[in-house]
Amino acid sequence: MSNNEKALKPEDLTRLFVERANAADAAGIAALYEEGAVMAYPPGAVTVGRDAIRALWEKVLANAPHFELEPPLPTLVSGDIALTSTPPKDGAGARAQVTRRQPDGTWLRLLDQPEFVSPVRSPMAEP
Repeated sequence: MSNNEKALKPEDLTRLFVERANAADAAGIAALYEEGAVMAYPPGAVTVGRDAIRALWEKVLANAPHFELEPPLPTLVSGDIALTSTPPKDGAGARAQVTRRQPDGTWLRLLDQPEFVSPVRSPMAEP
């Protein structure tokens, strides 16, 4: 099904991901990543490379999950590198991606941390 729309700014990647995930388009999701991208998923492991990311999403999307667009936090940009992030709607942890501008001016994900939870600090812990 792969949608040919490309990310013209780093923040577009999250919207395109949600659209393609809800359309069960694993190849379209993988196209949002650089060839050698690294994704910190499944939990406790990493998935490396566009083909492996596509295969991972084929498995995940087989269960027909539904994704909702989450409001982005401010994007940090330095030249051709950007850090995007969103707080999950359930309030647990955060999501973060490092993206890179491509030679054609579009953006792709380079590093993806789709979910992580901040460690809970004990009230007695020292700062």
